[in-house]
This record gives sequence, C-alpha cells and structure tokens, in this order.
Amino acid sequence: MTVRAGREFLAIPGPTTMPDEVLRAMHRPALDIYSDQMIGMTDSLLRDLSKLFATKGRSYIYIANGHGAWEAVLSNVLSRGDKILVLESGRFAIGWGNAAAEMGVEVEVLKGDWRRAIRPAEVEARLRQDKDHSIKAILAVQVDTASGAYNDIEAIGKAIKAAGHPALFMVDAVASLGCMPFEMDAWGIDVAMSGSQKGLMAPPGLGFVAANDRAREVHKTAGLRTPYWDWTQREGSEHYQKYAGTAPVHLLFALRQAIDMLFEEQLPNVFQRHRLLAEAVRRAVAVWAEGQVLGFNVAEPNERSNTVTTVVMSNGHDPVALQRYCKEKCGVVLGVGIGELSGQAFRIAHMGHVNAPMILGTLGVIEVGLNALGIPHGKGGTEAAIDWLGESVSP
Repeated sequence: MTVRAGREFLAIPGPTTMPDEVLRAMHRPALDIYSDQMIGMTDSLLRDLSKLFATKGRSYIYIANGHGAWEAVLSNVLSRGDKILVLESGRFAIGWGNAAAEMGVEVEVLKGDWRRAIRPAEVEARLRQDKDHSIKAILAVQVDTASGAYNDIEAIGKAIKAAGHPALFMVDAVASLGCMPFEMDAWGIDVAMSGSQKGLMAPPGLGFVAANDRAREVHKTAGLRTPYWDWTQREGSEHYQKYAGTAPVHLLFALRQAIDMLFEEQLPNVFQRHRLLAEAVRRAVAVWAEGQVLGFNVAEPNERSNTVTTVVMSNGHDPVALQRYCKEKCGVVLGVGIGELSGQAFRIAHMGHVNAPMILGTLGVIEVGLNALGIPHGKGGTEAAIDWLGESVSP
C-alpha cells in the first residue's frame, strides 16, 4: 500500500522541479532561427545571464549539461601540458579536474575533506609556494552537491589576490547560480560556469559560461580550442554561430520564462527564500540527529549550503532503504549519497522552484519514513522547521 498519487516530487539536486509556467513556455511552435525574434531572445538571454553571474564580461550558451560547460571552460583557456590547481571540497571540483587531465592538462589537487569547505588560507599558502607561476588556473565549486559544502568564493578570490598569483580563477556555480549571491567581477573570478537544471528552474540541456577580459585574452593563445566550444567562433557575425549551429529553441523558451520569473521575484528575495528554506531543513535534521544515527555531513554550520543538505546515516542503517521508501510509498524522490558517500548518506535538495509547502512536505515524508523503517531519530524535526519559518517569515 502507498500514500502517493500523481507525479513524484523531486527533492534531488537536479533536475529540479520546474514551474508550470516554464513547462507551458515550451509548448509552442519553434521559431525561424534566423528571425529577428530569435536574435532578440538570444541577445536578451546572454545579457541576463551576465546579470546573474554579476559580470561585465561575455556570456555563452552551450547545448550541453554541466560537464559540457566544464569542457568549454577548460578548452578555451588552457593548452596541453598546462598545470592547474583543483580545490577539493567533495566530488565535483575533482570531477572537473579529471576532465582536464583527460584533455592533457597537468592536475594538482589541493587536498580537502568531504566534511568541510575549502580553506582560503591553504589556497594562499600553496600559491605563495608557486614562485615560477607554473599554475595557470585554479578550479573550485561554490556548492558541492555531493558533500553539501558551501565554499566562500569571495574569500578564496581574496586569498589568490593576496598571494599575488596570476592564475585564472575558475568557478563552478551549477548548484548556486540563481539561488545565492554570486558576484563574478567583485570576487575576482575570471571564468564561471553553470547549468539550466538547478537554480535556473529549466530543463537539463543548457550549459552557461561567463568570461572576463583577462580570460578572453588568455583564450587567444589557448591550445585546446576546438570548434564547438570556441568562444571566438561563438562571437562570429552570424547568429547561428552563438549555438555552433541550430539553436535549442524550446530550451531557450523555457530559460527565458525562468529568468523572467527570477527577476520578477527579485534576486535578493530569491536568495532570502533559499536561505530560509535551507535553515528549515537544517533545523529538522538537527532534531533528527538527536537519535545518534542521522547527522550533517558538513561539520561547520556556516559551511552548509543553502541549496542541498547532505545527511549521513550510521550504526548500520541504510539510507537507500529510506530513499526507496520515500519514493515508492510517498512519491518524494530524495538524492542518494554519491562518491565517497555512496550508501552512507541521502541528500535533500532545496533549490530552484521550491517553497514552504514543498519543503515541509518533504520533511514530513522523511519523518514518516524514519518511523516506518524504525530508524532512531529525535522526534519533532518537521515541527522545528515549522517553528523556524513561523519565527522568521513576518506577517
């Protein structure tokens, strides 16, 4: 017997639930890809993506997921044999570095920990050791969706500047753009990338890159450039070059609607919504942790992200069983532990198109699952989340 009905609710870190308005925006005929209307939509999206990245630099749209955008960044500014420094805080910066290694780049990992954020002081110390500036780029993620760690990108940018190092600072904002502050120019970021399927509330399939003038100057001599990813090709005089061919028209319709919705809500309000809902999740998990089985993967409270919370389970209890119960019996899909946390954790996403009923419903279902499976936990986690929102959301 189940208590589910209708479509599943996705409480996973992507693809996230899309608003009905975004779904409806795609339900229309395609445009003539050479029309003024198509050109106008492209120009508006590129302009607004730069606003989201908070940069005066150029933005680019790729028909690709985040892994494609990783490759776009690497190929446009690096040459075979270049050395990069990858800042570990979970799975995804490491994955980006692995892609670079397969492209012929020398990769050094600044060892981190899946239970903590990057330490800016460690970054500065390593860069001061690089006297001959052999490191050409530094890779970091703002939020690692495997570990749930939030990295202080502004502080890392200051550390790079304090070291006086000329390496390009390149940041993955896949799990943060449109959910929390991201200030590319102000924080000293040279290249940033993201994707459509998380905070931007659109279908998977679009990758975004933003590059400042310094990165575009390095691009001129990059040896890994290939036609599809090449920024120079995408800046060509013909509109189709911006997509290296046929535009992904319906995905662009969805993106246009989603960005319009973010701007209508206003980004400060979007960021506040994510902060409040994330803290509601954390209040619930903190109560559940009193049972000595559940706990936060990220140890320090200020290093836990506002887009995903990774919850570890111990004492022989199986997070996959909880995930399966929530999905099959109640219709709520939780993220499973991945990488080093495979079989040890589950993940609660709270990014993009989320509101209080969605989050409180998800927490309630998790609590139902904990009870049904006999997993020890502190009682009243969902109530703690309700109390937090009641205290924090003014009339």
